Amino acid sequence: MSDSAIEFINVTYRIGNRALISDLNLAVHRGETLMLLGRSGSGKTTTLKLINRLLEHEEGKVLVDGRSNVEWDAIKLRRHIGFAIQEAGLFPHYTVRQNVALVPRLEGWDGSRIDARVKEVLRLVELPYDQFAERYPKELSGGQRQRVGLARALAADPPILLMDEPFGALDPITRAELQQEFAGLKKKLSKTVVFVTHDVTEALLLGDRIALMDSGTLKGIFTPLEFIRSTDKFVQPYISAFRAGLQILDSGA
Repeated sequence: MSDSAIEFINVTYRIGNRALISDLNLAVHRGETLMLLGRSGSGKTTTLKLINRLLEHEEGKVLVDGRSNVEWDAIKLRRHIGFAIQEAGLFPHYTVRQNVALVPRLEGWDGSRIDARVKEVLRLVELPYDQFAERYPKELSGGQRQRVGLARALAADPPILLMDEPFGALDPITRAELQQEFAGLKKKLSKTVVFVTHDVTEALLLGDRIALMDSGTLKGIFTPLEFIRSTDKFVQPYISAFRAGLQILDSGA
């Protein structure tokens, strides 16, 4: 089996005559967390949605587990890939238990297996089943809803997880808490994760590698240490922002 769980080969995606993604070549290693970092409009979310065919590319190939994603049945492909988004995207008329159980139920799991899995993933995201299973999304805090969204993405135990700025709408304290929890969780799960962010601190904290995007093109791939040490002109604005944040903290100490 290839070391790459996901691979983009000369991929271009256009709307009309405008290319949102241009000649993208990128491999996501099996079991790694790859951060897609970039400013708004850089092509991060577009790249993410090309993986599970929420968007369809015109040129090149997107491989998932060594197979072109257009050869997959679209429904099977999406059930093979967990998807966690900002604001969680929960069904408001479903309880926490029903939201988390959705994909396993669609997959035809029996009731006892679904119940056991719901309890397991809620425990993973630190939401005790007895306290949260029968609550509705409106009865949860923002951080709790995001935890439920992550639990739902993990419920059918997909090997690949896509995350589109999942913590971006949260207050700073809750966001930092969830980042720390996710950093610990990813070590336990050994999933292949593609994580969209515009926050350089989040990218450095959570990523095994960072893919920097700008204007629909890939500008480089770095380990966190390589990113911090890079003199690349596209990297420098992020390093300056990161260091400015550290200086503010130091000056207030």
